[in-house]
Amino acid sequence: MTSRRPGQGLGAARGPGRRYSNEKPPPVPPRDSVHLRPEAGARRSPRPRGLHAVSSAACGPEGALQEPGRTGGAPALGLRSLSSELSPRAAPCALRAPSASQCAVRRRCLRSSSQPPEGSTGSLEGKVKETMHNAFWDHLKEQLSATPPDFSCALELLKEIKEILLSLLLPRQNRLRSEIEDALDVDLLKQEAEHGALNVPHLSKYILNTMTLLCAPVRDEAVQKLESVTDPVRLLRGIFQVLGLMKMDMVNYTIQSLQPHLQEHSVQYERAKFQELLDKQPGLLDHTTKWLTRAAADLTAPPLTGPDTPDSSGVASPSPSEPVNSPEPLSPTMVLSQGFLNLLLWDPENEEFPETLQMDRARLQELESQLHRLTVLASVLLVASSFSGNVLFGSPQFVDKLKRVTKALTEEFDSRPEEAMLTLSEQVSQEIHQSLKSMGLAPLSSDNTASLKGQLQNIAAKENCVCSVIDQRIHLFLKCCLVLGVQRSLLDLPGGLTLIEAELAELGQKFVNLTRHNQQVFGPYYMEILKTLISPAQALETEVESL
Repeated sequence: MTSRRPGQGLGAARGPGRRYSNEKPPPVPPRDSVHLRPEAGARRSPRPRGLHAVSSAACGPEGALQEPGRTGGAPALGLRSLSSELSPRAAPCALRAPSASQCAVRRRCLRSSSQPPEGSTGSLEGKVKETMHNAFWDHLKEQLSATPPDFSCALELLKEIKEILLSLLLPRQNRLRSEIEDALDVDLLKQEAEHGALNVPHLSKYILNTMTLLCAPVRDEAVQKLESVTDPVRLLRGIFQVLGLMKMDMVNYTIQSLQPHLQEHSVQYERAKFQELLDKQPGLLDHTTKWLTRAAADLTAPPLTGPDTPDSSGVASPSPSEPVNSPEPLSPTMVLSQGFLNLLLWDPENEEFPETLQMDRARLQELESQLHRLTVLASVLLVASSFSGNVLFGSPQFVDKLKRVTKALTEEFDSRPEEAMLTLSEQVSQEIHQSLKSMGLAPLSSDNTASLKGQLQNIAAKENCVCSVIDQRIHLFLKCCLVLGVQRSLLDLPGGLTLIEAELAELGQKFVNLTRHNQQVFGPYYMEILKTLISPAQALETEVESL
């Protein structure tokens, strides 16, 4: 193999036989160059610009298959928890079910590529990793600063960078693959290093240009920042950090591409496994039947009178604030919507939980807790706004600060509501006082301050009227989300909920995703039960599978 002459330069053009030339190395083609258009187009055609931006809003940094606290996507259902309540003959079938259903990953499974992985900071493991990484980069700096420079560690890094870049290519990108193989040929780089001619900055420039071709648009800024780094150690370290994000972007994109297929197979698999259990235990749907029967009874019961008590039949109304004059005929959509809403008020001690929702019981309880926290948050904001008016609450910064304070101080509301609201009342009144003072406005009088604290502390009472009204309006919002969708329901929020619109959107999307997947899996069973509860003419009005 031919060796490079000292001082040759790393990016020299290579002719036939991989020989060196004295010509100046050709510039790396830009992202949209004609030379690379077929490969670059093939790389980007499956995903529009900005697709990987969603990877930063995924379920969290816990891992690619994180279960609790997911955001977005329908929840994968299995039958693991049913096995404890089934006969010994049926249990083995249930234990086999989660393997495929858990593989039906959704958006919530996408690992955040904008946040460090778990254990990277704060924990003992994270500190150990950081110390080891710092020691490695310090050692690399010593090697490159030596006379003559030692390129052993740098070569290993370049080899790993080459492998990462090749892993980001699609199978059809043969031309770009050949260019990377040629530019980062490990054997030739070793020969350059032996002669002291390894030009790390020039090679890093080529790598950055290649990363610009391959990265998602959301990473363009990070790559551009690296172009201004002159220190070779800092530059290599930054390259590895961005390449790590690019690898996660590719993983997330692959998951998103496969998601519809996984979702379809998950529905079919879960339904087939549940049918196997039902064949062995004909009474497996007894609790589900009672659950839907109660929902139908709630809809046919006389509505409670009151300005803020929503009629149960209002689930089909076009907007949360539109009044309903007379109950509408029952439909499968209405009964199921009411049934899912009832689950948010389910007594944890009640063992008659619907069999078709056993895998989602913990998630439903978490949604119930989130709903309760939003009720307290909206109540606090509503009471505070009645004392400070539009002057303070017209400032998004003040509202955001007050929301952060309220969320932090109400974390222990469920266990110690009175103490939590006592501390919160003091903090909220102090925030309002300081904000009014900073704006040159008259602070609250002593009577108003005492009244504000008293009303805030009263939120901890079980029958607090403000909390009751807010709770009813949030439930009404969730009803509309099940029928109209989250975005349409957000267009006409009931009074008192506009300040928590973002939180409501998150809650509503989680609730809709959970119920939608459950209906896709168990819709046929629900329809058979609903046929016995409502007339055939009404049943034809809404198909469960169309939700």
